[in-house]
Amino acid sequence: MNNLRYNLIFVGLLFLNFLVLLFSANDFSISYGEATIFFQNNTLLSYLIDISTSIFGQNDIALRLPFILFYIGSVIISYLLTDDYFKKQSYRLILIIIFMLLPGVVSAALLVNSAIMVIFFILLYLYLFKLTSKEHYWLLVVMLFIDNSFAIMYLALFFYSLKKKDNMLLIVSLILFGISMQMYGFDSGGKPKGYFIDTFNMYASIFSPVIFLYFFYTLYRIGIKGEKDLYWYISFTALIFSLILSLRQKILIDDFAPFVVISIPLMVKLFLHSYNVRLPRFRKNHQRFAIFGLLILGLNFLILIFNKPLYFILPNPNKHFAIKYHFAKELVLYLKAHNIHKVLCQDYKLQKRLKFYGIEDGNKIYVTSIYHKDYLPIKIKYLNKTIYTYYMDEHSFKFKNKNVTKLNSQD
Repeated sequence: MNNLRYNLIFVGLLFLNFLVLLFSANDFSISYGEATIFFQNNTLLSYLIDISTSIFGQNDIALRLPFILFYIGSVIISYLLTDDYFKKQSYRLILIIIFMLLPGVVSAALLVNSAIMVIFFILLYLYLFKLTSKEHYWLLVVMLFIDNSFAIMYLALFFYSLKKKDNMLLIVSLILFGISMQMYGFDSGGKPKGYFIDTFNMYASIFSPVIFLYFFYTLYRIGIKGEKDLYWYISFTALIFSLILSLRQKILIDDFAPFVVISIPLMVKLFLHSYNVRLPRFRKNHQRFAIFGLLILGLNFLILIFNKPLYFILPNPNKHFAIKYHFAKELVLYLKAHNIHKVLCQDYKLQKRLKFYGIEDGNKIYVTSIYHKDYLPIKIKYLNKTIYTYYMDEHSFKFKNKNVTKLNSQD
């Protein structure tokens, strides 16, 4: 009965989170990178989006639905994977809540990228390994065609095989690592200089700062005196590999983030062990740390989901972390309200974004974000405050009604 109660709580939390993600997905506009994948990229991502939009229509929810479903699948596998990981079911529920709220995992569910798919397949491999106590080489081969970042998985399995003295796993992981590097290489960008601190900052944003500090401590503590399992090898390999690369070049954090978040069970288990071995009167520091960490995590989650009010605080809207996912849809609503379905944009990235919503290329109406005194302003508002302005050439199109588009008050 006790397990049933926790299972029902889990299902309720998962369903609630699914609804929140759907709401947030509808609140985001398509970005230029996502539009490029949708229109030009013949990849697994574009095929998934094509299927979803062909079924549910060309809209933001359909665009992001495949990745939300991978997120839901990842949470379910995490729950199944940890059924015997803790002595108490309440601890298991704490782990799942942390995983569900992690900024890096939530953002991966809402954006068109392969990160949440990578998380799903890592967890699937770990779950199958737990069920059968053997490697599933067919799944490792499938991973090869999903994403370039699985090279990290192969490298982690190589080091793990050295510990297990598993010659078969050693050979297979080494071969797959070599094939992956041959097929994809490893994406990096920027000039040859150090990005070490930048990498730390990106990891802090993925975990939230407090949890990232404990993540770093957990890997160090287990590395020194703990029992190193496959979770540890995957996360530690990704962390060290990314930090080494960042000493001289800028890394793509999306290649590494899915592997470090796998360490959440290790972190929760180590913390709870440290908490439980102490007498009740010596647990206050642990309780304060846990409460503070969960509050920061929850706050980060809320900011990620309900991010538009940040425009009230920021003096420059261009400083908003999600600006490239805003404003396009609101601009489209204005254009369509005035029966405009073709425009020429000063920004080619905006042009491609508008195309997703049915605004085609045309040369009669000119739209720009650069101020011009003779152009008609199109003001994007949130609760009666203008947060962004586009300008339209009104010499080619006269308006009798110059009302502006307002963001929905619940955005």
